[in-house]
Amino acid sequence: MYITCLDLEGVLVPEIWIAFAEASGIPELRKTTRDEPDYEKLMKYRLEILKERHLGLMEIQKTIATIDPMPGAKDFLDELRSITQVIIISDTFTQFASPLMKKLGWPTIFCNSLEVAKDGEIIGFKMRIADSKLTTVKALQSIGYDTIASGDSYNDLGMITASKAGFLFKTTDKIKADYPQLPAYETYEELMAAIKAAMK
Repeated sequence: MYITCLDLEGVLVPEIWIAFAEASGIPELRKTTRDEPDYEKLMKYRLEILKERHLGLMEIQKTIATIDPMPGAKDFLDELRSITQVIIISDTFTQFASPLMKKLGWPTIFCNSLEVAKDGEIIGFKMRIADSKLTTVKALQSIGYDTIASGDSYNDLGMITASKAGFLFKTTDKIKADYPQLPAYETYEELMAAIKAAMK
């Protein structure tokens, strides 16, 4: 039995922090897990910037409300869910993900949560579990599932390499060069064909 595990940002929806960086005019917030492999370090950096600029959850959610899934993402996800179980495993937060899950037809997502003060300031974050993508894939395997995984960033590499089949999707040239053994695709059609072939 197969479960396909997908990253969210950069795979099904645009990067939330990049969209917010553009909306807020703060280029420092463009940094993502494509640039910084250590997610906790990256989030602390982001929260420091938000605190300095007096920006909170409400401002970010306003930007998220304007974000749509990538063209073709919902159709891809609908087709994939018709042939296999799918879990989105993301380092994003429930407070960010919910509006996007609605636009994607409410797929299952495992993610983290923000700690938010009454005035809307983001004061911290709670990771669901350490190294959540790899840990989740190993847990699924421990209960009898074969996993197929795809993502675009450094923090996806653990679940991709630990799965029966793993694919890079819309990733950077540097990650492709660093991991030449991993098939890399740019279109949903290519990724769908690779997943179907892996399930045979």
